[in-house]
Amino acid sequence: MTERPGWSRKAQYGLFFGLIAVVAGIFVGLALLAMSLVSPASFERIRGGALDINASIAGSLHEVTATVGGLVSGAGNYWDAARQNGELKRERRLMLQRMIEAKAIRQENGQLKAALELREQSPTAIAAGRIVGSSFNSPRRFAILSIGASDGIKIGMPVRAAEGLVGRIIDLGQRSSRVLLISDRASIVPARLLRGGQPVIAQGRGDGTIDVRPLEVGRNPFRRGDIIVTSGTGGLYPPLVPVAKVVKLDDDGAVAIPLADPATISFAIAEAPFEPQAQEISAVADTAPEQR
Repeated sequence: MTERPGWSRKAQYGLFFGLIAVVAGIFVGLALLAMSLVSPASFERIRGGALDINASIAGSLHEVTATVGGLVSGAGNYWDAARQNGELKRERRLMLQRMIEAKAIRQENGQLKAALELREQSPTAIAAGRIVGSSFNSPRRFAILSIGASDGIKIGMPVRAAEGLVGRIIDLGQRSSRVLLISDRASIVPARLLRGGQPVIAQGRGDGTIDVRPLEVGRNPFRRGDIIVTSGTGGLYPPLVPVAKVVKLDDDGAVAIPLADPATISFAIAEAPFEPQAQEISAVADTAPEQR
């Protein structure tokens, strides 16, 4: 015996309608079975209609599922795109750093190659070294070169880079040396104007520039952009070494900037003087103030 549903009308109605649905289902099934036996064509049409209804319902459910899935996957793709964007930004920063490092290495390699080629071409080259420091804020202009007495360097030797004249050795250690730059006020370089060959004197101004004056008083021979080269007079510096470029004219001369700026070059070579006796004169001139 089945248990009574109790006094709840809702439970009683549920049980009643459930029995009706079961009985109706049995009759519908028997009717469809009889139709399939008596009239197969009619049964096929009914089954085709049921299939169409089922396909419509299934298609609607598929669209809903696809829409929900698209929303979920779209949100996932959005967050994934944000993550990928962050990674791409980090990779871009790293690439920029590597590009800067590569440019610096390329520039340094170019300067080293130029210095080595200069040393190979110069029959008087003694040693090549790196410029490890230079003064900028002081009125005195010096640079430190990573070669010294152990490399055969002596006081008074001229120092040059691939770009042009740097200065001369005024102080010496075993593995390093101090260079008086051509922009120092104590530096005087006999030179000449490349255009025309007129002799001039190039003297440092102590501010990173060079004061250029003609030996002959008269019309100002300089033009902006003129190149000043060594003349070889005095025997210390070899002739035709680039010294400076004129950037400004004044009443009787011009202001020039060194072509070999220690702020932008990394390597330089020390050479034997153009005339051997000039080194002794230069060494005495550099040490005389200390002795006084």
